Amino acid sequence: MKTEEQYFSEGTTIQDYMDGMSKLKEESFNVYHHLQLPNDGLVETLKTQSLHFLIITEDWCGDAMMINPVIRRLAEAAGVEVRVVLRDADTELIDRHLTNGGRAIPIVLILNDEGKLVGKWGPRAPEVQQMVDEFNDSLPSKDDPAFKEKQKEMIKTLTRRYTEDSTLWTYVYESFKETLNDVSVKK
Repeated sequence: MKTEEQYFSEGTTIQDYMDGMSKLKEESFNVYHHLQLPNDGLVETLKTQSLHFLIITEDWCGDAMMINPVIRRLAEAAGVEVRVVLRDADTELIDRHLTNGGRAIPIVLILNDEGKLVGKWGPRAPEVQQMVDEFNDSLPSKDDPAFKEKQKEMIKTLTRRYTEDSTLWTYVYESFKETLNDVSVKK
């Protein structure tokens, strides 16, 4: 069984991953180009720690489309290396990091300089999860003939919000920051 560090070593850089996206690429780069990191000391703190991030993702995932550029911007500013592995290419890794029994993505694994897993974040910030839950609760039941159409509309609306609503990006940043602060405390 491969370690998280071995997956990291074999992974693709976040830049190469985003450059090679076949789905949601324009939307993902919109987030990347428009995100402004707060001047809250996190970048400086990260620069003093020996961490690297491994993201389990897929380019068709709307959450990943919004979250990966947030993590990339932060990591680039702090000089933290980020690698990406595709969830569906090798499910052994995601199966170690399930969310409520499911293969939800993206999952960001935080590794120390020895390659040890010291933290994990994902697949959503709590505020984003609440928003998605509210959308899901508003859908008709799955056996309703209108379900598929309403679900498509919901996905379209979420994708637009993920692409344009910088408040959601801030929720991701702040939630990931909390996880990083927990990692710092445990070290």
